[in-house]
Amino acid sequence: MKIQEVLRSKSRKIHDPAGRETMILEDTAALETASGFGLTTHDVYREALGMGICPYRYLRNRASISGEEQFRLCTSCVAVVGAGGLGGHVILLLARLGIGHIVVVDSDCFDETNLNRQALSDKKALGRSKAEEAVRVVGAINPGVRVTAHPVRIDAANAGDLLSGSEVIVDALDNIPDRFVVEDASRSLGIPMVHGALAGFEGQVMTIFPQDPGLKLIYGGYDPGGKNPGSDRSQTPEAVLGVPALTPALIATLQTTEVMKIILRRGKIFRNVMVHVDLETGEILPFTFANKD
Repeated sequence: MKIQEVLRSKSRKIHDPAGRETMILEDTAALETASGFGLTTHDVYREALGMGICPYRYLRNRASISGEEQFRLCTSCVAVVGAGGLGGHVILLLARLGIGHIVVVDSDCFDETNLNRQALSDKKALGRSKAEEAVRVVGAINPGVRVTAHPVRIDAANAGDLLSGSEVIVDALDNIPDRFVVEDASRSLGIPMVHGALAGFEGQVMTIFPQDPGLKLIYGGYDPGGKNPGSDRSQTPEAVLGVPALTPALIATLQTTEVMKIILRRGKIFRNVMVHVDLETGEILPFTFANKD
């Protein structure tokens, strides 16, 4: 029997909360089908969505994200560089949204100081690789998402190989020099990058396409061999002001929304605009830059 016939037999018709008729595939049926055909759950979700069958877990997406758009998300790949405060939240949001493949790059391991804000961390994860924990946690949340873990620090030599094949790159780093490394790679590969940074109760987001001026609008120029902003880790805004749990959750939400808009080609993107958020004052302010070098 072909997989399409099995999926039709295992799916069922329901009415969503607004009373609309929908064909859905529950997780148990998806897992059984994957096992029977020697496939991954991701493969089964992709096949079902291509047939117009909605994995049950995505039912509450459908009023905002069409079936065709959910299929597009399922067939996309997003790279997240940094799996800590920002990156952990981004990874979980991407997984729940239904991004098909997430590439995670982070050389760090969890310690107790991460427990106040990093979504992938818990007491059992202490001492473990952040990138590899992303595989475990996402697998428990959404088995229909593939996660490729790279527990290495990104640099100019490996960035191209690590990020190649992604449709969007998320900058969830905590230092300026590495951000420029990722931006250089995104330019070389022709892939848009969603920048995010935070300190204290403030944060910022900007989407950078390969032809845009990008990070130099925010941080000025960068000299690989010289002294640059952020080189002294003890004096970075994150070190001085701390990182309470609320800020990364919000900035990561804005970054993930940018990823969705880029992939689905809908909505207004924060391109050549840095959105600054101050949670204490309740202000969200856009700073616009001219689109020129």
